[in-house]
Amino acid sequence: MDIKEIQSLIKFVAKSGASEVKLETDDLKITIRTGATGTSETTYVQSIPMAQTPMAPVAPAPVAETPATSDSPATTADSGADDDAKYITIKSPIIGTFYRKPSPDKPVFVEVGDTISAGDVLCVIEAMKLFNDIESEVSGKIVKVLVDDSSPVEFDQPLFLVDPS
Repeated sequence: MDIKEIQSLIKFVAKSGASEVKLETDDLKITIRTGATGTSETTYVQSIPMAQTPMAPVAPAPVAETPATSDSPATTADSGADDDAKYITIKSPIIGTFYRKPSPDKPVFVEVGDTISAGDVLCVIEAMKLFNDIESEVSGKIVKVLVDDSSPVEFDQPLFLVDPS
């Protein structure tokens, strides 16, 4: 949409008597508000495509580095990657703040090495002032806690590694 089309849209809205018009396309968002005195106010917002916003590329970077080398130390790193492949990853179902304890004066829900079963509470994620218990959907042994206590987490971010055997 070019500037002439926007100007003609403003004139049309002013003549129509509408108090507010919103127009959204894939890359442009326009809101036109007209006051009682016939003056108009236009807001232009250039939106950023959502595909560029997520921070997901941060997690794959270490995975890409591991297979890049082919020396004997890489074999050790590859076997570590193979070990992680046999584990089940428990991921965050929501965006919020990750807590390992139900309150500051209580012990953590689970430690590395603890055996868990389906339905056990693993952590709490605070989202919009609500504390959500995150329960395990699998049984096994906690191998690794992937997030620090009181850290922000994203949707689908890995939280724990569980050995199902």
